[in-house]
Amino acid sequence: MAIDKEAIKEHVRGILIALGDDPDREGLKETPDRVARMYEEVFEGMNYTNDEIAEMFGKTFFEEATQKEKDDIVIVKDIDIFSYCEHHMALMYDMKVTVAYTPVDRVIGLSKIARISDMVAKRLQLQERIGSDIAQIISKVTGSDDVAVIIEGCHSCMTARGIKRPGTKTVTTTFRGRFQSDPVLQNKLLMMIK
Repeated sequence: MAIDKEAIKEHVRGILIALGDDPDREGLKETPDRVARMYEEVFEGMNYTNDEIAEMFGKTFFEEATQKEKDDIVIVKDIDIFSYCEHHMALMYDMKVTVAYTPVDRVIGLSKIARISDMVAKRLQLQERIGSDIAQIISKVTGSDDVAVIIEGCHSCMTARGIKRPGTKTVTTTFRGRFQSDPVLQNKLLMMIK
C-alpha cells in the first residue's frame, strides 16, 4: 500500500484551517507538502508486512559452530529508533532497542537487526507491538524460536500532553521460546545487557 501524499496534503491544509490559521500565508504555504513528504519517510514501514521486511533484511550466514552451543546468545543493544503512537500520532522518542537470539545454524548480519528494528518502528505503533513485530521477524529470518526484544523509550503523549511527566520512560519486554520458558537463560540475558 503506497502512502497517498496528495490526500495527506489536502488533510493537513484542512487541519491548518481548523486550527484557525491561514494555509496560504508565507510560513505555511509549503507546509502540507513538507508534512506529506515527512510522513512518507517516517511511516515507510506501513508499506510492508512483517514477512516483506523479513525478506528485505533476511541476509543470513551459515555458522557451523552455532549448532554445538545451544546457549550462545547474540545481542545487539542500544539500537536507536523512534516511532509514532497510534492513539495520538504522538512521537515516541529516545527509544533504545535490545534484540537477542540464540543462533540455530545461521546468523543474521548485525546491521540487519538494526534495519529491521527501524523499519518496524516506521508505522503507527504501540511500543509493545514493536517488540512483538521485531521478535517475529528475527525468528523468521534466523530460524530461531529463542528471541528477546527489550525496548525503553519516552512517549510524548505522556511527557508533552495529558499527564505531562517529562522523563517518564516505558520499558517493554518480548520473550519468545526459551527466553520465556527458561529463567536461567532469561537471567543470563538480563545480566549481560546491564
